[in-house]
Amino acid sequence: MKKLNWQKLIAMLLISTFASLCLAGCGGGGPGGGSSAGPDPSAAAGAGVAPDESAAPDPGAAGPSSIVAYVGTTIFDSGLDPIKGAMSYGYPFTNAALLKVAPASTYGGDLAVAWTVSDDGLVYTFDLREGVRFSDGSALTAEDVVFTYETVRERQAENESADLTRLAAVRALGDYRVEFTLAEPFSPFLDTAAILGIAPSDAYDSETFDHYPIGAGPWRILQYDANQQIIAAANPYYYDKAPAIDRVTLVYMDNDAALAAARSGQLDVVMVSPNYATETVSGMRLLPLETMDVRLVSLPTQRSLERDGQATGNDVTADSHVRQALAIGIDRETIIQNAFNGVGRPATGFTGNLIWAGGLVYEDNRKAEAAALLESAGWIDEDGDGYREKDGVACEFDLLAAEDRYGLAAALAEDAAALGIKINPQAASWGDIAARMNSAGVVWGWGQYSPTVVRSLFDSRGAFSGGFDNVVGYTNPRVDELIDQALAQVSQEAAVAAWKQAQAIADQDYPYLYIVNIEHCYFVSDRLDISLDTQIPHPHGHGSPIICNMKDWTLK
Repeated sequence: MKKLNWQKLIAMLLISTFASLCLAGCGGGGPGGGSSAGPDPSAAAGAGVAPDESAAPDPGAAGPSSIVAYVGTTIFDSGLDPIKGAMSYGYPFTNAALLKVAPASTYGGDLAVAWTVSDDGLVYTFDLREGVRFSDGSALTAEDVVFTYETVRERQAENESADLTRLAAVRALGDYRVEFTLAEPFSPFLDTAAILGIAPSDAYDSETFDHYPIGAGPWRILQYDANQQIIAAANPYYYDKAPAIDRVTLVYMDNDAALAAARSGQLDVVMVSPNYATETVSGMRLLPLETMDVRLVSLPTQRSLERDGQATGNDVTADSHVRQALAIGIDRETIIQNAFNGVGRPATGFTGNLIWAGGLVYEDNRKAEAAALLESAGWIDEDGDGYREKDGVACEFDLLAAEDRYGLAAALAEDAAALGIKINPQAASWGDIAARMNSAGVVWGWGQYSPTVVRSLFDSRGAFSGGFDNVVGYTNPRVDELIDQALAQVSQEAAVAAWKQAQAIADQDYPYLYIVNIEHCYFVSDRLDISLDTQIPHPHGHGSPIICNMKDWTLK
């Protein structure tokens, strides 16, 4: 195995931290100061030390294999407590859930081996896997599942991922069976069962679990240094095949420092943006991984109007002809090339690797047809400047983009100019976006296993609610009806059919401009096999999703 130059890596970490602090002094938000002299992992409640050391190997002992990875900084942004929604995107890390996401984006058993749903859709019964133990060696039983769900329901505001607002009761039917009773049918309940990791009722501590959770997943936390590193060791009590790699260190760095560390041979996995897709790193290969992560632009569907002191609607994008002309007229391949070095796939809706995805599929770059559509609606170039007007109103709107999405906004603006539509890309903070998202275009990222995203985008009852739901103000009673039908279905097949029909109808009004199904890019060491056949399509977010199957990784 390659010997890691830890002195060099630590030096690079210090350089990265120093650079970030310098940026903070110029008004940027640098990382918080983490100390390696934190809680003693061997004494912490979540350390996972076996109560009987003779019964299991020491999970903190150095093993024959270890890797160092940079998977972005979002894993450090919030704690690891499953009660508070940590790691809820389908890649169980320390705390396993009742169900898990399979590579085909379907659900299979994890802590549960079987489940049934009553004919009225109100009662879900799960049979648990027997003999499962948490990373501290204690047994996992139905009482732990009851505790986890009741605690999340009581503290729902701390966990936006697991929606338990319809959970009326949960009870243990013996040690290995759990019964959930809903107040009303809610077909996405199985989605919740796949994202909510189970915590032990006897050992849970809200503060400790932020950094040292106890769980029944394949990993346990050996050391957590805020904004520096997370060291994970294989959980010796994991019910399934033990990870082949004994220890993984996840480091906190900026992108440039991480790439430099990879080039010096200090990292085995490095998350990179598509801007680095043309780079090469000796001893590593670039892997663009499949996702369900879609970038789309919201186009306000209602005319300008002030509501409760806030501007809503947009007189240009309120014209459906403008929205449709953009959808059919832009050249997505060119936009992806300009914005992402060609990494990504053109999208006209949600991705086919989601069983509930529907919507329109059509060819783009039909600029002549788009121009004719605009002219038939009265949008013409009145003053010869290359951009269209109608009744003195310029065919122009602002497009807000946060973080690394500005490049996509700029590429879209350049392509849309050929249609005579002027888009003004603007880099914006999320605070700026929240203030203007109901009246300007916004570049969004959506992608999750749960079909409730359809409700978030199209349900008229969420319009102008102050949150990120239906920021375009889309209204269609038939779509609302189909969303309600989908939520109330008992069978997954019936729910999927309703979700697809809702999308097919709504997308005909083009309230959102789908552009690209992005691919998450990583440089991976030639000595490391990340088992591509068990990688699940990544949900929204870049970085951490690659660890979805980390227990399957092997060193060559």
